[in-house]
Amino acid sequence: MLSQFGATADSLSKASTLAFRIGTDAHLYDDPDDVNIAPLLDSKFDSEKCEALKRLLALIAQGFDVSNFFPQVVKMVASQSLEVKKLAYLYLLHYAEKRPNEALLSINCFQKDLGDPNPLVRAWALRTMAGIRLHMIAPIVLVATRKCARDPSIYVRKCAANALPKLHDLQLEENKSTIEEIVGVLLNDNAPTVVGAAAAAFASVSPNNLFLIGKNFRKLCETLPDVEEWGQIVLIGILLRYVIAFHGLVEESIMMGACSSKDYSSEKEKSSSSFIMRESTDGLGNNVVCESEMTNIVARSYLDGPDKYLSRSSLEKVCSDLDPSCFTSAKDNDDVKILLQCTSPLLWSRNSAVVLAAAGVHWIMAPRGELGRIVKPLLFLLRSSNASRYVVLCNIQVFAKTMPSLFRSHFEDFFISPTDSYQIKFLKLEILSLIATESSAPSIFQEFQDYVRDPDRRFAADSVAAIGLCAQRLPNIANTCVEGLLTLISSEISNLNMEHLEGEELILIQAINSLKTIIKHNPSSHEKVIIHLVRILDSIRVPKARATIIWIFGEYNNIGHIIPMVLSTVLKYLAWCFTSEAPETKLQIINACVKVVLRAKGENMLSFRRILNYILELAKCDLNYDLRDRARFIIKLLPDMDEANCQPGTASPLHLLAERLFVGQTKSAPGEPLSYQFYLPGSLSHMVLHAAPGYEPLPQPQSLIYTDTSGNSSHDTQRDSYEEDDPNSDSESLDDESLSGYSSQDFPTSASGANPLSDHDENPNPLILLSDLGNDHRNEIGRSRKSADCSNSNEVSELLSNRSLESWLNDNPASVHDSSDISYVRRSFARISMGDIGSRVKPKSYTLLDPANGSGLSVDYMFSTEISSKPQVLVCVELCFKNCSTEPMSNLLLVEEGSNRSTEPTDQTAASSSFDHTKVSFAVPMEVIALLEPGQTSKRTLEVHFHHHLLPLKFTLWCDGKKHTVKLRPDIGYFVRPLPIDTEIFLSKESQLPGMFEYVRRCSFTDHMEELKVVAGPATKDSFVVICEALVLKVLSNTSLFLVSVDMPVGTNLDDVTGLRLRFSGEILSNSFPCLLTITIDEGKCHEPLTASLKVNCEETVFGLNLLNRVVSFLAEPTRC
Repeated sequence: MLSQFGATADSLSKASTLAFRIGTDAHLYDDPDDVNIAPLLDSKFDSEKCEALKRLLALIAQGFDVSNFFPQVVKMVASQSLEVKKLAYLYLLHYAEKRPNEALLSINCFQKDLGDPNPLVRAWALRTMAGIRLHMIAPIVLVATRKCARDPSIYVRKCAANALPKLHDLQLEENKSTIEEIVGVLLNDNAPTVVGAAAAAFASVSPNNLFLIGKNFRKLCETLPDVEEWGQIVLIGILLRYVIAFHGLVEESIMMGACSSKDYSSEKEKSSSSFIMRESTDGLGNNVVCESEMTNIVARSYLDGPDKYLSRSSLEKVCSDLDPSCFTSAKDNDDVKILLQCTSPLLWSRNSAVVLAAAGVHWIMAPRGELGRIVKPLLFLLRSSNASRYVVLCNIQVFAKTMPSLFRSHFEDFFISPTDSYQIKFLKLEILSLIATESSAPSIFQEFQDYVRDPDRRFAADSVAAIGLCAQRLPNIANTCVEGLLTLISSEISNLNMEHLEGEELILIQAINSLKTIIKHNPSSHEKVIIHLVRILDSIRVPKARATIIWIFGEYNNIGHIIPMVLSTVLKYLAWCFTSEAPETKLQIINACVKVVLRAKGENMLSFRRILNYILELAKCDLNYDLRDRARFIIKLLPDMDEANCQPGTASPLHLLAERLFVGQTKSAPGEPLSYQFYLPGSLSHMVLHAAPGYEPLPQPQSLIYTDTSGNSSHDTQRDSYEEDDPNSDSESLDDESLSGYSSQDFPTSASGANPLSDHDENPNPLILLSDLGNDHRNEIGRSRKSADCSNSNEVSELLSNRSLESWLNDNPASVHDSSDISYVRRSFARISMGDIGSRVKPKSYTLLDPANGSGLSVDYMFSTEISSKPQVLVCVELCFKNCSTEPMSNLLLVEEGSNRSTEPTDQTAASSSFDHTKVSFAVPMEVIALLEPGQTSKRTLEVHFHHHLLPLKFTLWCDGKKHTVKLRPDIGYFVRPLPIDTEIFLSKESQLPGMFEYVRRCSFTDHMEELKVVAGPATKDSFVVICEALVLKVLSNTSLFLVSVDMPVGTNLDDVTGLRLRFSGEILSNSFPCLLTITIDEGKCHEPLTASLKVNCEETVFGLNLLNRVVSFLAEPTRC
């Protein structure tokens, strides 16, 4: 019964699925086969054409490449059927950028459709025309866009606004002013949909031309609430920049802050911030700066950007840098009032990004007393997804650092939820520690007690650090925190002694660090705490925790009355356990003993000095070189301590230096820069912790000089600047031009066939040049070759930028490295020059015909890096004919299978002038070898067209009238040609090909091991150079790429090759798409097999993957001598 019921249920499920699919096009996704599409496209019935186009769009949606149907679909834009025209335009819009020359054939149809009565057709035509990225039709597209910008249809005008950034990407400077004028017309539009698209176009085309905003400022503010959500985000940022550039900052806002002579903060804020130290370090490793100073840092960061960080000395100059005349009043300035009023409703938008953008405007421009209106909208966003919560919390963190009073009454909203990710938990902990007050501290500490017991011990350790930070910010509750931390330390010690639990060490270490921070602010009141830590020192087994306690004891050894009494006992204990301690603990023992000796007086001096001498003698024999060096340094530094101690006032310079090093107060240098990095609210830079590509700081206050701010510019005045264009005149002017231009249009490609390494031969450079990672792409090897390759590199850069996806991740590698995270450690690299290694490249040889099968004739072939003088899709192949028999051979000829051998060379040469590389395999037929004597060798060079980089070609080899069928197998490594570029351009192009255009694999490399064995001995080459040469030779012997750079990491381990990076560049023969190869050594030592990571960046997905597999194959294959 149950089985029958299951079968019935399965049948009902299938039946219901089929019922739901009735009347839909879902069946198109079930049959991805495109065999029957071509006949349907050529059908005379519109229904069949629609069916074929729907199947093509379904294949596109599934990721298939159906660009081969482009010529058939292009013709359908002239169809009278609206549905066929719509589907054809959707197809063309997808492939117009990839097949611009063929799309150009229908440019006249597109122009005619611009005058179609149906606004959808006009919009489709404009979108497709803008998608054809060719400079030759840019003026036509500009005229069409200008006409559509005044179209009666809102949708057409919106498409005109979306077309402007595409025109701007062509970098036509002569049309820039016209494009900006069209942007101004669209910004003055009455439709909110058009205004949103126009704002996006303004941000892409002319973000600094704020005069266009001034003409329509008030109208834009009134339209803002009705603009679509993503347009609101852009428009809010534009309006904010205009107000600051024209009117300046608001004097009542936080941007004025401490620079103002007035104090806009309440008495409650004064009292709560009065006990905050000017500068200290919290348990999370951050600096705590007073609120007024933090306000100055935030204000200057918003205005100057991340490249101009404030230093301690420049903090005092902030007030003088901000001219009081650059401030305006929110009460008197109508534009500021309008902006704040129009953005207030957006604080409750359903789009989180809109809420953040509106909150950013109020944060920067609203008076401090009115900032409370942004709190609840921001807290409401904490109920959204994890990703949105993280972004919001990053911004709230900045707000809480600058003005903690905003969120003090809402501390419960930042309590941890079980579903929060670790990153969100960390941000909430820091915010809680920033907004805690004496009244809210008990509730917050009760939560912290639960967090300490969390199974995630890393989060528990962060909770302990937050307790220390709260105690630091609120001195009145410091004693309560100290008691809790001591109890926690005791429990953790017992847990660690009973069983070793993973992560418990983190909590113990963090608790002791928090106590260290609390004691540092008032050591005299925490003498008993120090004594307690010393007493439990013997029960602690974590080296880092022991080292911290010993540091505390040594630093405050002269505090109070109890500590000096136990100094002798503690030092003896430390000397007794010195040999069994970890290196970091031993270092702190030495430092603590030196501090005690330097501060000791009277009869205790000799006993302390004996203990120190005993410890130093042990350290001199330690296995750790740092300890040995420290011991010898101290022995030399304090040789005459007894004499100096006996004669007060006659201390030697060495003794004074020792006191300065070990006993002196540690203060930050006055010129030390702050580590705070603040970015504008809502910016993605908050998440990536550096200035993301495209980030722009606020303009300088009152930097815009403009006289007309009424915002009442008449529409008629702007209309006069644009004359109505006759659509027929534009079409007639291109009837002949477009076709002739298409037939003669060629892509700009490199015609150089020289060896890709020839530049190194002409311009010899030093073998190794040291550079820094931050300037890795600036300090290039062979700067002299830049001028020679400048034109070629510019063409490649321009060609790629018009085809590739734009990427914000690493558009400017220099800025990414220079503004990296504060925890980033700069690493040095050495640039290695390969010199004349090009002469050592030996391409791999393949067998075309074996002597056993060819009656004594041996034919080998190898691929050449030479560039064909004919159509550049041809691959050059060098053939080597050798007579291995004892008889002469005659009339040797290699022809395509099925061709007529009787064709004379003269006829073949004449036929080659009308060469069609899509139908035949030879550009120039092979010259007949009339006679080949025994043992004689003859070479021929062929230019071959392979129909695919994986499919072999069949040929017929004639010799002495005999026929031999052979196969010429392609090598994908030679379907590219060298692309000479420098490292800077390489990194730029690499950043434009992320995600689906990037493919990575790993493999092992062992060729260098045999080479190192051969060259082993005195006065030989460096091991790193041998490895680099082996890798370069292996790649260049199997591909036709250009060696861009070889970067060697500079480290202390001279045998570690980890981090070695080689870059190669090329472009595909068929379409000139750049193809970039990066080889990075992940791990390995010089004389061991290396694990390499290979990355290919290429816009052609299939080609890039096959090339990567080929490189992995020959790198992993050992070279045969």
